[in-house]
This record gives sequence, C-alpha cells and structure tokens, in this order.
Amino acid sequence: MAEVHGRCGKRFGAVRDALAETLDGQDVGASAAVFVDGELVADVWGGYADAARTRDWTRDTITNVFSTTKTMVALCALILADRGDLDLSAPVARYWPEFAAAGKENVLVRNLLSHTAGLPDFAPPRAERDLYDWPAVTAGLAAQAPLWEPGTLAGYHSVTQGFLVGEVIRRVTGRRLADFFAAEVAGPLGADFHITQSAGLDGRFSAPIPAPDSPSGDMVAAPPSGDPAAQPPPANGVRLSAANAVAWRRAEIPSASGYGNARSVAAVQSVLACGGTAGAVRLLSRAGCERAREEQYRGVDQILGVSIRYGMGYGIFDRSCGWAGWGGSMVLADFSRRMSVAYVMNQMLQPSGAGDYRALSVVMAAYEGLD
Repeated sequence: MAEVHGRCGKRFGAVRDALAETLDGQDVGASAAVFVDGELVADVWGGYADAARTRDWTRDTITNVFSTTKTMVALCALILADRGDLDLSAPVARYWPEFAAAGKENVLVRNLLSHTAGLPDFAPPRAERDLYDWPAVTAGLAAQAPLWEPGTLAGYHSVTQGFLVGEVIRRVTGRRLADFFAAEVAGPLGADFHITQSAGLDGRFSAPIPAPDSPSGDMVAAPPSGDPAAQPPPANGVRLSAANAVAWRRAEIPSASGYGNARSVAAVQSVLACGGTAGAVRLLSRAGCERAREEQYRGVDQILGVSIRYGMGYGIFDRSCGWAGWGGSMVLADFSRRMSVAYVMNQMLQPSGAGDYRALSVVMAAYEGLD
C-alpha cells in the first residue's frame, strides 16, 4: 500500500486508507482532509508532486483546484450579503451599471451565482491569453447578450462566473476578489489557499498532470458529454498546458485559478458547515450560511447535460453543498453533520472517461468515521 503521511483521528483511519488506495491506483500525488465541528480530524497526503515522480508531495504542496475555487468566490459573496453590503436579489446593474446592456437590466446577482444568467461562455470566444486582462474581459461580458432569458434555465458558467461575481465584488468593495478573499477569508482562518499564485508560492506548486488518455499530452476542458479527443477544441475550452503556464497562474481567473491543498480547501468551507464560525473566527451568521443552500434552479443544466440543483454558488446535495474541479478535486460541506471534506490531487482524469471515484471514496470514508 502507498505510503501516506499526516494524521487521522482514531475514527477516521478510513480516510487514510482511501487516499492510499487512490495513490496505489490512478493518483500521482494527492491530499485529503476532514474537519468536524471546526476541528481538523484528518489531514493526509502522499505520492509525488511531479509526473516524473522525483519530488515528494509534502504537507505544504499546493496545486490548482480549478472549479473548486468557485466555492471560495461564492463564500465571498455570501459574506458580503450577510454584512448587508450586497443584495443577492438586486439587479447586477445596481452595482455594475454597464452590465445593463443587451437586455441584461433584470439579471440578478443570484443569477450569476446559480449559473442562470445566460452567459455560460464568451461571445466571441476568447483565447486563454485574453483572460489575463480583467477590464477587457468584464467589459466584454457587460456588453454581451444572454443566450436565454435569465433565471429560466441554468447552464454551467465554467469560466465566466468568476469574472461576473468577481466584478460585482470589486464594485462593492473596491478591492480585487483575490485581495478580498486573502484579507477577509484566508487570512483570518490561516488557510493556505490563494486565488492567483504569486511568485513566492512557485516552490510549493505541483503542476496538474494531463489524464493518461489525453491526446498529444494535453487536456482541454469541455462539457462531460464532449469527446476529449475532438479537434479543434470547443470554443469554451481551456488547455491544461496554458493553465499550467506562469502567465495563467499570475492572472486572476476566479473560476479556475485557485491554489491550495485539501487542508486549506476544507478549512475554508468548514465555515459553512459550522454555521459561520471556524475555530474562534466568525465570518458570517448561521442564516448567512443557509443562503448557500437556497435552491435557485433544479433541472437539466443546458451545458453539462445533467440534472442538477444550484444554490447560491454551490451545488446542493441534500443537507450538503459543494462543488468539484476539472480533473477531480472536490469539496463538500455537510450542514447537519458539521463536517467539511476535501480531496485535491495533481493527476487529472477525463470527466467523460470510465469514471473518477477518487473524491467520492474520500467522502464515503469520512462518513464512515462519523458513523
């Protein structure tokens, strides 16, 4: 069995075993963590930080968790709403007047959070390098017409959501989303999670590794129903080689450029699981946490092609909420059990492949510890 480092409470040995099993199987390097009642009860890691298996994955290794970052963006919006600085039911144009163009005057902030705004992609499409210019990207989205009547349908806003919500947060606070998150969330919690990667973090970075079945040794983000070998890439595709480049890591792309490990991801989302408080730090009220699970849409996602329930920036799963990132990372916050669970890895797998059960195995192991 693969060697796993870290610690587990007596009841959570199954989490260590689950991670060891993924490392013996599909993983190269990975971490798993569980918080219960705000206490870190499982914090384990193992494997390697590079595809050549020459560098160990250590306690402080971080990697890009891609769309798992969306839960961090959503939490920032919930905090501002709880403070009374942001009305989630207000038109976006109240905070961002230019957004009212092209029939979007009635788009609400909650439509941005729930993927119901009708802006799932950029029109015209943008290359990865074009995403590095925040003013140009947000001005383009403000001028863009929605693909459907906002609020009536949902379609996964894979890259656009972070810019849309992030610009609202910037208009409300006067700060970049990455700076707001660092000062108001990660800093108070002592969480090693970063929206954008500074040069000082490069030494701890593990570059995500393309899935073994990826053509030409690269990967293109596409809806799960798409063909990973399809050429040319879809308009909304992001190449993994571009996402691993320094320019991407320095840019602020909040839907897909968050860097951390399982401990830091679970630490931040434990705030939701514990009614707004983690340790001695309170970030929002219990009612503010419950807003994450206020159902905004139930039905088929027009982009993903699957049935889904969207809350305020989170997917809803019974008494839990959370989200997953491209390639396999995931976080879940269970309100009734006051537990958060996260899994973060560097080995990407194709969403349309034979099945990726790595994160699910960690979640099931965490529940085994509870029960």
